[in-house]
Amino acid sequence: MATAAIHGSEQEIAEHAHLFPVFATSSFTFDSAQQGMNRFSGREKGFTYSRFGNPTTKAAAKLIADLETFGLQDGSGNPLQAAALLTASGQSAMAVMLMANISAGDSIVASASLYGGTHEFLADLLPRFGVQCRFVDMNDPDKLESILKEDASVKLLHLETPANPGMECLDIEAVTFVAKRYNKLVTIDNTFATPYLQQPFRYGVDYIFHSTTKFLNGHGSAIGGIVIGTNTEWMNSRVYQTYKLLGCNSNPFDAFLLMQGIKTLATRMDRHCSNAEQVASFLAAHPAVGKVNYNGLPAHQGYKISQKQMRRPGAVLSFELKDGFDRSVTFINKLQVCVRAVSLGTTDTLVSHPASMSHAGMSKEQRAAAGISDGLIRMSVGLEDITDLLNDLEQALL
Repeated sequence: MATAAIHGSEQEIAEHAHLFPVFATSSFTFDSAQQGMNRFSGREKGFTYSRFGNPTTKAAAKLIADLETFGLQDGSGNPLQAAALLTASGQSAMAVMLMANISAGDSIVASASLYGGTHEFLADLLPRFGVQCRFVDMNDPDKLESILKEDASVKLLHLETPANPGMECLDIEAVTFVAKRYNKLVTIDNTFATPYLQQPFRYGVDYIFHSTTKFLNGHGSAIGGIVIGTNTEWMNSRVYQTYKLLGCNSNPFDAFLLMQGIKTLATRMDRHCSNAEQVASFLAAHPAVGKVNYNGLPAHQGYKISQKQMRRPGAVLSFELKDGFDRSVTFINKLQVCVRAVSLGTTDTLVSHPASMSHAGMSKEQRAAAGISDGLIRMSVGLEDITDLLNDLEQALL
């Protein structure tokens, strides 16, 4: 996969450019009026307008789809095929994915712990359009089966694993097994893991989406998202139509930056994980720390699950200090190497306060149900020298 990440976007195009070029154009010309008619009618393949498709964004989407299906086979033993659309953000990728597959009167079952923006979309926005969402413990197969058996309105199940910010892990294979018994779609947010650490298509999910802003880009230089589906006919029709009409397209320059970031994905993720594993162990042993949420620690709920379905446990963790909220604020303010910022997946270590930042749109009760206390600190562990990171944490905890 490391080789595919580096060479996957190479094509003989634009004077044999070494790197895939930025096609900075809003429109594309036609050789004749008939060619324009043929392209808009779908009788001829080709680009027309960059909101509908662009060579750079298409190349980036194909690269990520190829990584998510790398080494996987379909039911007939052939290489697994998937189609993908690159979007303006992870949030828009999630919206396109869900809105292309649900209608008024449908309902969604989602895991209880989700990114704040996803939770708001499911709990606050979709009900305005006649779609309800139920948040449940997806690791309780009996409860899940009972819901699917009793509620025929459920159209799909949406998962996030590892989850933001408590790092809860769901058994993708077990959830998908139950869902398919009732002919339900399964969608998943694979942002934290990336295809290098976890390939959900291996377990039969229908759709994957990412915030490419995070580990795939890896440098915090561009916002983006992607939706990938194995039903290529539906992806190229209903999902594409939804994407096009909502105007959710990415732009060529951000797609170019994304492809450059992906070239170092394997190397970065290995270093991210190595650093995170050491940071988590340090925090777990520190007397000022009350709790550490990291699926690489044997005591964590997701340890065995992540060992089953992930190459390594990832680079994001969260923790609580024994003295609560005030001590957490003091700790964050004292950091010198770690950076105070939301987002994650960049080369530098980012520290944030979920309750007042990424999950501020949720009520206190909703945050409590998702395990987000007022004193919780989230950390996306970067690529710095581990000694510098540990020294910074030590002085901030004094």
